[in-house]
Amino acid sequence: MKRTIFLLLFLLPGGVSNAQDNYEIQVYGAETVAKGATMLELHSNYTFGGQLYTQDGVLPTHNIIHETVEITHGWTPWFETGCYFFNALGSDNRTTYVGSHIRPRVMVPDSMHWPVGLSLSLEAGYQKLQYCPDDWTLEIRPIIDKTWKKFYVAFNPVFDKSLHGLNEKNGFVFSPNLKASYNITKKVAAGFEYYGSVGKPFMPDLFQQQQHQLFFVIDLDWSPDWEFNAGYGLGFTQATDNDIFKVILGYRFHKKNKA
Repeated sequence: MKRTIFLLLFLLPGGVSNAQDNYEIQVYGAETVAKGATMLELHSNYTFGGQLYTQDGVLPTHNIIHETVEITHGWTPWFETGCYFFNALGSDNRTTYVGSHIRPRVMVPDSMHWPVGLSLSLEAGYQKLQYCPDDWTLEIRPIIDKTWKKFYVAFNPVFDKSLHGLNEKNGFVFSPNLKASYNITKKVAAGFEYYGSVGKPFMPDLFQQQQHQLFFVIDLDWSPDWEFNAGYGLGFTQATDNDIFKVILGYRFHKKNKA
């Protein structure tokens, strides 16, 4: 009976999901940047099978490059602030600076010895309407992760809200993200990342209006100061961009102690 009720809730049509945001394709881990350190990341991806036509005023995503610069600073052992600068590179006048977001995040300190990593991220900002049907948006992202020997799992049950634009009256949209990986060696891990957007909580969109995307990824850990993640993603509904290759490259700058 419980399974039947859940299935009905999942299939009932709700509002329209937000347009797909492929500027930063990442499942967050719970750990924040260390106090006094600054993380610089470049998020790059290319969409081989995106939207072909302008829809709701949003330009096509087919054959476009997204380049996002992310700068994150750790203020305390449990609090950081990140800033994003979104850019698009494409033909037919699609090359431009798209917008910026700011993202404060807090985590449960390691000193509390919780059985899982836990943090909460709030992200808000602006993007041009030619690249998103909503120019001001808010994201609430709880983050849970856990390491078991060579296995790592992170779950981000994200809630998105349009503050101004086409979907501002639609309420929150549930966009779950999941990562699972296995350490093949001490420096190489392989796994998958799932990204979804299903519509209103308990009132999902019709399945083909939802977004479901699976990336096969590899993570390299050749230095504690460097971050590298690469993957190839496939979409499984009409509303989802397909065939995306992504790379994340990051470096941590540490505060130098005075002599």
